[in-house]
Amino acid sequence: MTAEASSEGMPLRAEAIMGRIHRLSQSVVNRIAAGEVVERPASVLRELLDNALDSGANRIDVTLEKGGVELVRVVDNGGGIAADELPLAVAAHATSKLSSADDLERINTFGFRGEALASIAEVSRLVIRSRPPGDAAGSVLEVDAGQVGDVLPEGCAVGTTVEVHQLFAKVPARRSFLRSGSTEWSHASDVFTRAALAHPQVAFSLVHGNRRAFDLPAVENWVDRIEGLFGRAVGQRLIRVEAEDGDVQITGYIGRPEADMASARLQHMLVRGRPIRDRSLGHAIQEAYRGTMLTGRHPMVFLRIELPAEQVDVNVHPAKSEVRFREPSRLYRLLLSAVRTALLESDLSTALKPPVWTESSAAVPTFRPFESGPPRPSASGPAYGQQFFSPPPAAASMPSAAVTAGDAVAPPAHFQAERPMPPTVPREFAVQMHDRYLVVQTSDGIEVVDQHALHERLLFERLRKEVAGEGLEIQKLLVPEPVELAAAEAALLLEHAEALATAGVTVTPFSGSTVLVSSKPALAADTPAVSIVQEILTRLEAAASPSTETIVEEVLHSLACRAAIKAGDRLSQSEVDTLVRDRHLAASSHCPHGRPTTLTLTNRELDRQFRRT
Repeated sequence: MTAEASSEGMPLRAEAIMGRIHRLSQSVVNRIAAGEVVERPASVLRELLDNALDSGANRIDVTLEKGGVELVRVVDNGGGIAADELPLAVAAHATSKLSSADDLERINTFGFRGEALASIAEVSRLVIRSRPPGDAAGSVLEVDAGQVGDVLPEGCAVGTTVEVHQLFAKVPARRSFLRSGSTEWSHASDVFTRAALAHPQVAFSLVHGNRRAFDLPAVENWVDRIEGLFGRAVGQRLIRVEAEDGDVQITGYIGRPEADMASARLQHMLVRGRPIRDRSLGHAIQEAYRGTMLTGRHPMVFLRIELPAEQVDVNVHPAKSEVRFREPSRLYRLLLSAVRTALLESDLSTALKPPVWTESSAAVPTFRPFESGPPRPSASGPAYGQQFFSPPPAAASMPSAAVTAGDAVAPPAHFQAERPMPPTVPREFAVQMHDRYLVVQTSDGIEVVDQHALHERLLFERLRKEVAGEGLEIQKLLVPEPVELAAAEAALLLEHAEALATAGVTVTPFSGSTVLVSSKPALAADTPAVSIVQEILTRLEAAASPSTETIVEEVLHSLACRAAIKAGDRLSQSEVDTLVRDRHLAASSHCPHGRPTTLTLTNRELDRQFRRT
């Protein structure tokens, strides 16, 4: 049978493809390596910056043209390269950073593989000028698409300058995959930013075309470098993080919950000074913020992780953006604890920031009085008093809505304080606005409370304390409620039945994919079992390998949200007063979903807005 065609007319290529085994030329080897190391101009810049940092430079200047497609130039004032070593610098697997295989177990440099310059030179025109500190003059070497020229003497400053011209110019198939200059610039500037962030003790500059994008002096305070890269507004919204577990240390800063972002672009983690991305560590951060930030939002993170070199393998990927930890679970727990502790120890109350009036304002803002009208029923469920303030059958009924703000009102059972209120808290006047917000006059200004978010937080904390203490108040059903599910949903629910029971929801198999709910928390007594189960499933499907603690908290979140008063519920003045008073009992200023419960506007800010100061 030949390689031309089979009896069905399909080509047979086995004989045409398989030939004699032979050794590839060094040029082909370098080009294959380039396919792994050099993806785009940003990849070139990363390799050159690593080399510059390893040279001991304290100043690095970068110039890009058309996002780096036409030119990437990196100038450093480091140790330089001797003239007789320049040919080795562009040879495959030649490096000054490794001596033996044992060195791979404790890598202390940023570049170490030895193929970067050789691979880059294979797909561009590479020019290296260098002068060691002790030499009277420097030297230059040019490599054009793998063709190495002669080393020539040249006058130049101490240090090394590497220029990469016309990336992929002679490899049109690869060049066609490059994006527009603006896209490549975005990737390259991100690489520069990460390097500059990791090394505040080094001065950096970046010029793109004719524009100087960054000129960063060397600094000692990391916040100064953060502000130099991302602006003062970022630096002013950070919380300090410090944690230690034996020979592992975590230091740095995290953003306040209200400074959340739509993406994780301002999450920077450094392992031994190396910028890395790690899904497990990213999950630990998101988990630490759970309950203080809306789902789908991301915090700002600037963290340094220091650990012994033998505890981390950086030789995992040619791009060096991934690492492997020897004890990943230990690091996960330490990071989770460090971020969560920093949040718990910080004042996370959210300030209400109105627009600032200036002389140059185009128009003076206008204010409309609050709308008024008759009470409107809630479209989301029973009224506030029915859900939360209803006393047990033997207890007295609540005072009517005619009770004034100055009257003393006994707190209902659900709002009994678990610790006494400080005697210094002054009497606060509060009114309900738009059947969803409570405006409170305080000694220092005004607070605006989201009635649903605050009530949800208080209920959630009450439920969590019951679970951790004497146990959750549970209502056992005389007749279990059947819930029909898809087979996969039933399996998922029953898999976590033990954790659900801890949260007060008892689920057992019945027949096929139907399950029986035989108990539920007393707080959700009026909620149909199918509604509880469907919300639990939604949360279980969204969680990645949820722990028992996570499942319990997710169920409690759901119950608190369903039982809390809703936006649109009209409250009596006594109910308003009780809710406002007990806001001091909340351990967090955010609801379990991450929305703020209270916004504050100080007297000083009011005076400034009315131009009294």
